[in-house]
Amino acid sequence: MFVPVVDSNQRPLMPTTPSRARRWIKQKKATPFWRKGVFCVRLNVEPSDRNYQPIAVGVDPGSKREGYTVKSKAHTYLNVQTHAVDWVKDHVETRRNMRRARRFRNTLCRKNRQNRLVNKQKLPPSTKSRWQWKLRICTWLASMFPITIFVVEDIKAKTWKGARKYNVMFSPLEVGKKWFYSELEKLAQLETKTGIDTYEMRQSLGLKKLKNKLSNKFEAHCVDSWVLANWYTEGHDKPDNTVLVEVIPLEFHRRQLHRLQHQKGHVRPRYGGTLSAGFKRGSIVKHKKYGFCYVGGWQESPTKKDPNRKTISLHSLSTGKRLTQNANLSDCKFKTYSSWRTRTCD
Repeated sequence: MFVPVVDSNQRPLMPTTPSRARRWIKQKKATPFWRKGVFCVRLNVEPSDRNYQPIAVGVDPGSKREGYTVKSKAHTYLNVQTHAVDWVKDHVETRRNMRRARRFRNTLCRKNRQNRLVNKQKLPPSTKSRWQWKLRICTWLASMFPITIFVVEDIKAKTWKGARKYNVMFSPLEVGKKWFYSELEKLAQLETKTGIDTYEMRQSLGLKKLKNKLSNKFEAHCVDSWVLANWYTEGHDKPDNTVLVEVIPLEFHRRQLHRLQHQKGHVRPRYGGTLSAGFKRGSIVKHKKYGFCYVGGWQESPTKKDPNRKTISLHSLSTGKRLTQNANLSDCKFKTYSSWRTRTCD
């Protein structure tokens, strides 16, 4: 794997090899840092040249998993497989049901407002969150590599016979896709390919795709993103780098300030929010015992010496499993903010 390089103004340069990056760090020519799970270096001196090779990013969208590949003619720099954001629809439905239930209670509530979104083009929250997640990944990659072009496999909504125009104009998939393409063109050049084009390019190279879409292997999704990137850059007949970084977004309960159902005595415990005793949830910290992990929830743990004592829960970066629920704040050293967790898969 190659190491992304940025200059002193955070502008991305051509990636370098790990050995050269170590030599730069030893000579104080560069400073190491992590950018949301990927090791990078920042040059402290002016680069010897700023010649850029064309770099393409292949994007293979999906409903559960998605593949991204950063590639030039000479090397495959990075393969990324992400988990799609698929929980928003259920959260919106729960919010709607609880709001409707409150209408039947003997509690004060505001009057129904007039629908201000009638005859206006809008994206459903679930669709918007999915396409925003794709854009966040592309922006993250553009902050590390001097990307020339994005090659995206174009997906289309299923149309009914005799209603093609209706579906093209009003399908949330089509509207979200057009918004994503317009935002992507602000980062770099955009090229789209159909699924049939991707299949034919994969067949011409003799590559196979796994049927298990939930697998974290290169052949599950990144093989298609690699083929799309290789279509523009060329240079390889087979993948030269099949190591991938798996990115799993963290699910936050931002506006759910208390439990939906009360407990005994009509008590509703606190629930939700994105701050845990001063730490932002998802932040990567270093603990004395558990090492690098990310912050989850928090709870009040008063003692005789400290009646205002608070503890936080820590989770594993690779599996997401909770390591402890009673970590002291003084034992955790903040490293960086993050809204997803990563792990490397061979």
